[in-house]
Amino acid sequence: MTTGDKVVGGVSHVVLGIWSIIVILPMLWTLFTSFKTTREIFASPFSLPEEWNLDNYVNAWSKYNFGQMFLNTIIVVSVSLVLVMLLGAMCAYVLARFNLPGSRAIYYLMLAGLTFPVFLAIVPLFFILQSMGLLNTLPGLILTYVAFALPFTVFFLFSFFKSLPYEIQEAAYIDGASEWRTFFQVMLPMAKPGLAAVAILNFLGLWNQFLLPVALNTDQAQYVLSQGMAAFASAAGYEVDFGALFAAVIITIAPVLVVYVFFQRQLQGSVTQGTSK
Repeated sequence: MTTGDKVVGGVSHVVLGIWSIIVILPMLWTLFTSFKTTREIFASPFSLPEEWNLDNYVNAWSKYNFGQMFLNTIIVVSVSLVLVMLLGAMCAYVLARFNLPGSRAIYYLMLAGLTFPVFLAIVPLFFILQSMGLLNTLPGLILTYVAFALPFTVFFLFSFFKSLPYEIQEAAYIDGASEWRTFFQVMLPMAKPGLAAVAILNFLGLWNQFLLPVALNTDQAQYVLSQGMAAFASAAGYEVDFGALFAAVIITIAPVLVVYVFFQRQLQGSVTQGTSK
């Protein structure tokens, strides 16, 4: 390594170390604070809890209905993720592997969907869901999530399917496989790294989605975690149970952290491969 390489490497490590501290310390403070009472939080915000117990988590889960919101979020995100991965993979496969009339136009329209600000579609989406009878319902939110994540999914998987060898597809045809069997049993398993990466990114995006549920899901019985957090924080001003609030924050972000920690290697190994073409 040259002197310049060493300097760049050292500066990069220092910057990454500072960034890690900026990210990790607030998360640790939130975790420790979630075990404190509201009195402790205001009396000594940076000290450790006087007593370690799960009362705040119990209150957040049952008293403030975060258990139901957690279940709603799991249902909406899991169903949306399955649908968007299935539809996105099928759409990307057809656009990448077949020269159909208008396929390029459809692909570019999908790319245009990535540049369209979501907040501009809120009013049309509101009236569309209202006319379909799906406003303030979990199925309506699932349908919206799928439409929201589909352009990114198609864009990302397009490169993976485009890079797969055509000889394998032709060999499947020669063996008598139908289009459906070729896709599900031959081509789809070969795109597994891309599917894993897109699934993780979609999960993170859908779990943290805030604008769509706030605008299209105003029934408190159907709340998801992101809008439940906002409603809880602004409900009573200084009378908020801050201990339960911090516990609710941990409940909200814990699944995201768990998913990322377990699948980060798959994500890091797939992003470069999927965007290299």
